[in-house]
Amino acid sequence: MQWGVVLMVALGGALGSLVRYFVAGTVQPAWWPGFPFGIFVVNITGGLAMGLITGLAALKLNMTPEMRAFLTTGILGGYTTFSTFSLDSAMLMERGAYAQAGAYVVGSVVLSILALFGGLWLMRILYA
Repeated sequence: MQWGVVLMVALGGALGSLVRYFVAGTVQPAWWPGFPFGIFVVNITGGLAMGLITGLAALKLNMTPEMRAFLTTGILGGYTTFSTFSLDSAMLMERGAYAQAGAYVVGSVVLSILALFGGLWLMRILYA
């Protein structure tokens, strides 16, 4: 394990989480209180940032493993894991693995929501 990379992920994760908290809390419009607009914006901007960073890293910049981990897994992972989900989905599509990409996208969204309801159900049974 490379401890420099681990440290950069931890620092970036803390920073990204703070930015998510700030953005999600300040972007929510008063005229649309029932929709999680703040997190919606976080997910979209996180996807854009992941595309910009990975594109620059691949085409223009020579990033150290520490810097790449700090920016992607750290900051963007703390900001939104949706950016990594988006990158994984895009990579499958770029490889022409459309069935796998579709299964990954639909499966991740549907199963994550079902798992959340499963966790809520279990806690209600145990503690209600």
